[in-house]
Amino acid sequence: MDSRAISAALILSFLLFSAASAFNITNLLSQFPDFSNLNDFLTQTNLAGEINSRKTITILALDNSAVSGLSGKPLDVVRRILSVHVILDYYDAQKLAKLSTDNTTVLTTLFQASGAARNQQGFIKVTQISHGEIAFGSAVRGTQFDSRLVKSVVAQPYNICVLQISSPIQVPGIDAKPPRSSPTPPPPSSFSPVGSPKKAPAPSAKTPSKARAPSAKTPSKARAPPAKKPKVVDDSPARSPPKSADGEDDAAAPAPSDESGASRGSFIGAAAVMAVISVFLAL
Repeated sequence: MDSRAISAALILSFLLFSAASAFNITNLLSQFPDFSNLNDFLTQTNLAGEINSRKTITILALDNSAVSGLSGKPLDVVRRILSVHVILDYYDAQKLAKLSTDNTTVLTTLFQASGAARNQQGFIKVTQISHGEIAFGSAVRGTQFDSRLVKSVVAQPYNICVLQISSPIQVPGIDAKPPRSSPTPPPPSSFSPVGSPKKAPAPSAKTPSKARAPSAKTPSKARAPPAKKPKVVDDSPARSPPKSADGEDDAAAPAPSDESGASRGSFIGAAAVMAVISVFLAL
């Protein structure tokens, strides 16, 4: 391979590397000692890596004096505050100078992309308050333009621009702990009291049904014998009439009554009288 081919390969590799990583915010700020504290905060909060992963971005930089107010704050709070100073677009001093004095532009910041912003905390507003003077402020309702553009630090059109501002942008409520993105479900133990009453009525509901079943059947069995006994007593004379001593049914030979006996006795007496009279006549 000749020297021309080697040079072409090196140039191509450099271009590909440059396209993959257009800038490095840590390397850029390391060239300016006035921003060494800001550079350290970006590294400690891991914001430097997120900034470098973007293709187009603008940094509202705070020098060592302006950023000193963040010292002593928790790193998660410092991260939220500094992420408001990272605009997800390219704005240099020339582009900002074209803003109208009677118009306010709202810009999206890296804090909005984090998903932790509430009530417009992830947006900032920028306007030209006088000829050549640019002011920044939080987009939260009621806030003021509390920071001014100082100068342009470094720019790589249209990838990254670092602009120095006079003071941190004040965002109401950004120091507070952000609310959770989704409500925490209640612990499993809280469901146990609710589940217990649902299972408790089941046995109690079945117990009365089983208790009533025998009581309903018991009266029916107790009443059955008295109902059948009268029928047996009433039907027995009709089905089996009593028999006499000679084997014939009493119904076929009715029992003699007192009147029939008296009539036979009077007949015998009359026959005896006639016999006596016949004897006397014969004499």
